[in-house]
Amino acid sequence: MTRLTTMAAASHSISLAAMEEASRRGRRVADIDDMLLALTVDGGTAGQVLRSLGVTLDAARDAVAAQHTTQLADVGVGVSGGSTPDRIVFHETAAKYEWSPRALGILTRAGEKGRRGDAVAMLRELIDEPSGLIHSVLDRLGIDDGALHTALDEAERIPSHEPSPASDMNARSAASEVFVPAPVTDVWALLADPAGIAQWDSSIAAVDVDATQPLLVGAAWEARTRTARAYDGKALKVRDELLRQRVELTALSEGAMIAWRFTYPDASHGNARHVRFDISEAAGGTQLRIVFRWERDRAVRRRALGFLFRPLHRFVLWMQISQIGAAVSRAFR
Repeated sequence: MTRLTTMAAASHSISLAAMEEASRRGRRVADIDDMLLALTVDGGTAGQVLRSLGVTLDAARDAVAAQHTTQLADVGVGVSGGSTPDRIVFHETAAKYEWSPRALGILTRAGEKGRRGDAVAMLRELIDEPSGLIHSVLDRLGIDDGALHTALDEAERIPSHEPSPASDMNARSAASEVFVPAPVTDVWALLADPAGIAQWDSSIAAVDVDATQPLLVGAAWEARTRTARAYDGKALKVRDELLRQRVELTALSEGAMIAWRFTYPDASHGNARHVRFDISEAAGGTQLRIVFRWERDRAVRRRALGFLFRPLHRFVLWMQISQIGAAVSRAFR
């Protein structure tokens, strides 16, 4: 990845997770504590270092809540039992979410000259944030600021591997690493359930499932394309030939890998899309490698146009795979 791409990807994924955390508490402004919570589910180095030190999402949520209670008590404000956080509602609301000024400052400094602007840079800035909030939260978790910096230094000395796109000239693909704060068995149960596809594929409203149909490679199900927004019921414009989708299981390794293929049986020139999940155990949860691929029309003219719009294709692929990863993670948060 280029530095600009790295910054954009990190900013998007951390922003999304942080604003989801803010939505649990009925807030529309994400602050630095929400950024720390988002970093605990980062699929890269920052998240791995935090979790290796015991800073899991649940532990960090408890520490943040305890710190806020203490701060309010210090100024004579009690906290009632009714303030318990609820589930994530970010994806169900049309409300505008934004960063607080000090959180924006973290993002800005993490991307300044000489810094990568990635999740590790954000975490380093959070550790040194002058308000002391993050220092106090980490102290509650038994984490020393200097020790965390040292752990990040050591982790960054290990070369990282970035998955390369598929070499198929008739396809466009992207890959991403995602951490899910749940056991492998629970994550597998979601990803291997045809009915569960609607939870992580935003284009699908429901999959028609026959409970007696076995989960075998080559098996197929019919799905209905989403025609209304989930959060307000507003109608979406969907062409008639795209109202039905065919979902096919193309690969399966029990508990370790599963791949799905999606097509539009009523569209004569519709492109197929593939989603593959490689699943492995990780400290505090599950590590997913997600590969998303579009099949392209083989016509020369389309290949030429594909070359011209390649940057746009990359952006669209990145957004699609990011949304899938976020949805899977959100299902367990």
